[in-house]
Amino acid sequence: MSEIKVDTIGPRVDNGTLTIGASGDTVSIPSGATLANAGTVTGLPASAISSGTIATARLGSGTASSSTFLRGDQTYAAAGGDNTPAFSAQMGFNQEQSVSDGVVTKAEVDTEYFDTNSAFDTSNYRFTVPSGEGGNYLFSWGLYCYAANTSSNIQYCNATVRKNGSDYIGSGYDFRDNEIRAVHFGQSCAFNVSAGDYFELWGQIKVNSGTPSFYGGARQTFLGAMKILT
Repeated sequence: MSEIKVDTIGPRVDNGTLTIGASGDTVSIPSGATLANAGTVTGLPASAISSGTIATARLGSGTASSSTFLRGDQTYAAAGGDNTPAFSAQMGFNQEQSVSDGVVTKAEVDTEYFDTNSAFDTSNYRFTVPSGEGGNYLFSWGLYCYAANTSSNIQYCNATVRKNGSDYIGSGYDFRDNEIRAVHFGQSCAFNVSAGDYFELWGQIKVNSGTPSFYGGARQTFLGAMKILT
């Protein structure tokens, strides 16, 4: 084995290709040596990196840490996330909303428990999906229906979540064979929604006499939703 010491090795033609070794050869770079001013190295398969680690800064932009991951666009992003937008609004504690007998009426859920994106309007009791926040949402709602007085009973009642002014999904009860004074019921369901869609809670009560009402109770008449992370 002989040793040749030179400062520069170049191709025979300017801007040509310099080949070191041939297929099957091993080119050894001693431990501790630095490959400086390498520029762009092409054709090096990842399988050829058989030991050591690659600095995270070389993998992508952003801050690498135990709470971030490398995305497909080669940027570091926080893992997980919040189920937002999210809101919960209810009728005030022990508040009553008188409704016309048998008439479908919007529930006045005018008290916010929380509203991460200020997307619920307490003046018209409406949640509007914010811009850029379409996707899958989990909605839940409850309605407390109360008959007119101690001599009045509910014959039937229902609750419906309306999307953009039209009935979307709901539930209800028919008590005409066994009328009752009051009932609380609700439902949860996942919706796929688009930005700009709006949602409201509507209900209907039919009694045998008098004027019925929706009752706030302890957060018993409410509407809420949160975006589902995917």
